[in-house]
Amino acid sequence: MTRLTAAFWVAAYRKRLEMYGIPCFVVRHGDDTGGAVLIKLNTLDGEARVFQRSFDLMTGERAWVVLTEGPEPGCDEAIRRQSGFDPDIWVLEVEDRAGRHLLDEEGLA
Repeated sequence: MTRLTAAFWVAAYRKRLEMYGIPCFVVRHGDDTGGAVLIKLNTLDGEARVFQRSFDLMTGERAWVVLTEGPEPGCDEAIRRQSGFDPDIWVLEVEDRAGRHLLDEEGLA
């Protein structure tokens, strides 16, 4: 199976969010071809959740898992740490009071 480039996946994800009226901003532009992607869900109440894509070696399945959640400043610090480990990382910020991120929809894992 051919993997999508990071830039293509980000563009498609942002377009899907736009169709639902959910704002999404590129906070950090990573490597266009192979950069990992972090999604920060900001619920606009001082809380946030950060998702990263995980790969299960036993099943070969990919899924979005919560890296951290809680007060927004703590989530921002976790993103800073991850960015220090991986200079090619993308960071997207999704803003939705209802907590919608669409990462659980088919085709986004």
